[in-house]
Amino acid sequence: MARPRLRISDRVGDRLLLSATGLASAIAVLLLVLIAWQVFKGSGTAFHKFGFGFLTGTTWKPNFNQYGAGTLLFGTFVTGVFALFLAAPIGIAIGLYLSLMAPPRVRAIIGPVVEMLAAIPSVIIGFWGILVLAPFLVKHAEPQLHSTVGFIPLFGLPQTNGASMFAAGLILTIMVIPIVASISRDLFDTVPRELQEGASALGATRWEMIRGVMLPTTASGLAATSFLGLGRALGEAIAVTQVIGAGTKINTSLYETGDTLASRLANQFQNATDQLQTSSLFYLGALLLIIGLGSNLLAQWIGRRFAVQKAHA
Repeated sequence: MARPRLRISDRVGDRLLLSATGLASAIAVLLLVLIAWQVFKGSGTAFHKFGFGFLTGTTWKPNFNQYGAGTLLFGTFVTGVFALFLAAPIGIAIGLYLSLMAPPRVRAIIGPVVEMLAAIPSVIIGFWGILVLAPFLVKHAEPQLHSTVGFIPLFGLPQTNGASMFAAGLILTIMVIPIVASISRDLFDTVPRELQEGASALGATRWEMIRGVMLPTTASGLAATSFLGLGRALGEAIAVTQVIGAGTKINTSLYETGDTLASRLANQFQNATDQLQTSSLFYLGALLLIIGLGSNLLAQWIGRRFAVQKAHA
């Protein structure tokens, strides 16, 4: 049977929709290219002077024109991985609870509250970290952890001023959890009800159904969600700046002060005194851009790997 001919208005609408969506995609790509071009252009002076040695250098002394990103890369890695290590399982657990276990009335309350947590300005979370979280860590959490697992270098002697990579990691965890929880809940809601009921009909317990149906079905999405949260953690500047302490050394203990790429950019860019310092800060921005794009590409690669495995299963 022949397909009915589209009316002129329908054809025009289709073309307008195609043009509008294509234009939006092109604008997104163009913005990314322009941002990358500006950042890499600004970092040219520092790159020509320091080369790739900038990545391993641990000295940052503007008065002596000595710059290195080693300490900042270390702080970014430690706080980001620390936040992801805590936020991913907590956020996924919240998503499971809201999707499968929470009563409708409880879900109607907890769901919006978790999403509202993501809307709190980072500077407010940073203030809370200074006034509430840091003193609590100094008085209770850090001494207890040191006395229990102090043989691990990560939990060395507690410090007294409250600023530390430990506090920064916890602040980032709080900021990442809503993203992971919200997207995880949406992912679990997309699992066909027939699969869940079929597993239950075969005698599977709720945990067996979650382990055998829910998690494998959404594995690629959960991996991508976790790396999306990691990108949020890597790029956060204000809240981290308020609690990390702007340390200048690489320390094995989480209780010591540190710094990150984003935090150093936020602290010094407006007050840069010469071209080399400005270019070095652009270099930091280029590194942060590369790391962020790399984490997103890695998430996509993981998603495709899971998709291929499920297709061949």
